[in-house]
Amino acid sequence: MRIGKIAPALVLALAAAATTACGGGDTSSSAPKELVYWASNQGTSLDNDKAVLQPELDKFEKASGIKVKLEVVPWTDLLNRILAATTSGKGPDVLNIGNTWSASLQATGAFLPFDDAALEKVGGKSRFLGPSLAATGASGQPPVGVPLYGQAYGLYYNKKLFSEAGITKPPATWEELVEDGKKLTKPDKGQWGLSLQAGQVTENSHHAAILGAQQGAQFFTPEGKPQLASDPSVAAVQQFVDLMQKDKIVNPANAEYADTAKSLKDLSDGKAAMFMNQASAGSFKNIGMDMANLGVAPIPLPATAPPGGRKVSSFVAGINMSVFKGTKNPDAALDFVKFMVSAPEQALLNKTYGSLPTVQDAYSDAAFQTEDVKVFQNVLANSAEPMPQVPQESQFETLIGTAIKGMFADVAAGKPVDGAKIRDQLTQADQQIAAGS
Repeated sequence: MRIGKIAPALVLALAAAATTACGGGDTSSSAPKELVYWASNQGTSLDNDKAVLQPELDKFEKASGIKVKLEVVPWTDLLNRILAATTSGKGPDVLNIGNTWSASLQATGAFLPFDDAALEKVGGKSRFLGPSLAATGASGQPPVGVPLYGQAYGLYYNKKLFSEAGITKPPATWEELVEDGKKLTKPDKGQWGLSLQAGQVTENSHHAAILGAQQGAQFFTPEGKPQLASDPSVAAVQQFVDLMQKDKIVNPANAEYADTAKSLKDLSDGKAAMFMNQASAGSFKNIGMDMANLGVAPIPLPATAPPGGRKVSSFVAGINMSVFKGTKNPDAALDFVKFMVSAPEQALLNKTYGSLPTVQDAYSDAAFQTEDVKVFQNVLANSAEPMPQVPQESQFETLIGTAIKGMFADVAAGKPVDGAKIRDQLTQADQQIAAGS
């Protein structure tokens, strides 16, 4: 998932101010039921999403008599608009949320809890994949939504560039990734070993979480106290920034890459040999990538695990579908959610976007039996862990992602980033999160 900025402490402040007046559907007795749906941008553009989703909404209306008014919201705006809706009462009935926001949004009290009864209305808890369902809210509380699109991170690579460099297989360890990256980096030819969305706050935070787990970092104590400035966290951020700074396998221009499409195109065009990203075969196909040249493997682990290091190559990524508690059409909203997580819709939508179904009965579709999809399925099932399920998670993503964005900007400008600088930035993040708790 990808998110926009959130002001420190805003999520917790909203918990006391949340209202139950949300919901934009028509409720007059003489009018047919109508829902407002905010969809997140999953495709190559907002118009692409409208083209994908509108026929499905029309199909739902024909079957149910419930009209759904669609608005696709960019990731840069989505979180702030959701937070504004929790206080203003002016928002949609149903919406998509990044699953890493689940605990933060749960703390506002503005969303319908998916207790056992609500889960039964959308098909039952047992249909959903366990890892995806685990990223729907704080432990011990009813979920704040249900999984809609499943995602995991992998290492995409350009097979043609690998072959030309005499590399016969994707890297199996982090050290091999760096070594292969150096062989594949030819700045004079405009070719780099790895592309990074180094200017995107959310992607930076995601990679910090993955590498942090590999280094043994725990960003919060069991009591929810932030501890971003730990030795393992510092080591993980240093490891990530050094891909550009020390290893020099990332183009310094990537410090300004805030758009996923740029990294996708670099790999497709042969300007980069590798790219760590969520499952995105559909997007590669849409931009004209020669799919025969596209390979994917898990993000590699260190050859020797650091003390406390965990075998994590992704966080449990994905998109959840939530309902505002104040919707005036709760039954219609749950009917719509049930439609969207039905096996036929799960197969169609996830096939189109290149993501993973979140319900087990959708995997019988042949599109999810390919070797590439099986890589992501295996990662999601065996080497992924949820982002911190704490109310401050959104602040964590924004603060650590913004700090890393600044570090990459420094590296691109020739300013060194060492452990002391990283620790100072993470200590400031700890202080800001603690001040908002």
